[in-house]
Amino acid sequence: MIPARYAATRFPGKLMQDLGGKSVIARTFESIKATLLFDEVYVVTDSEIIFEEIKAQGGLAIMSKKNHECGSDRIAEAIEFMDVDIVVNVQGDEPFTTKEDLEKVLKIFEGEDASNVDLATLMTKMTDWNEVNDPNFVKVVVDENNYALYFSRSPIPYPRDRNVPMEYYEHKGIYAFRKKALMDFYHLPMRNLEASEKIECLRYLEYGKKIKLAISTTKNAVEIDTPEDLLRANKIINKNN
Repeated sequence: MIPARYAATRFPGKLMQDLGGKSVIARTFESIKATLLFDEVYVVTDSEIIFEEIKAQGGLAIMSKKNHECGSDRIAEAIEFMDVDIVVNVQGDEPFTTKEDLEKVLKIFEGEDASNVDLATLMTKMTDWNEVNDPNFVKVVVDENNYALYFSRSPIPYPRDRNVPMEYYEHKGIYAFRKKALMDFYHLPMRNLEASEKIECLRYLEYGKKIKLAISTTKNAVEIDTPEDLLRANKIINKNN
């Protein structure tokens, strides 16, 4: 499932911007479809423009019937009456999502502790201190078994003692949900942590859901949040072509 909202706050209409001769959302859809990992790939949207774009590409698109504050709610509405077990969410503004990353997320549900996992997702090591301090980069801390302890837009952990060696990890916007966990999320109200940080994973943690992370080592992965990101993405596309 690829949730695709047209009216993005920081970059309205970004999913229909040109990326190497195709729209951002078309690029994302094609990259996920090409992995051959899934029974079906759907774009779930509130926009007739995006809906028609995906249909024109020969893809599957679903129009949301309700207004939603986040992608998880949009996907939950779409799959509520589908006979599925695991649902994967790839953000519409991540056209460089790789098969390797998707396989890592799915593999979490094959581990010895798979029965404990409600939600699987990814993190990647951060090496730029400016990005660690940037609230546009969501950080995550995990326990010894890679279960999430907390997600934040602030640097976590705070480096009060600079002599303690510490690695920082960015949360990547690829998720795999058990259907029950996703439907629970859909029907449970937002609480203060999620409302304050604007990070939907916090709702899962606040209600006791277990989130396990794998480490991504993918390079050149650009999430398109700003016009500057789009320029970077086009440079990557042009370089690869």
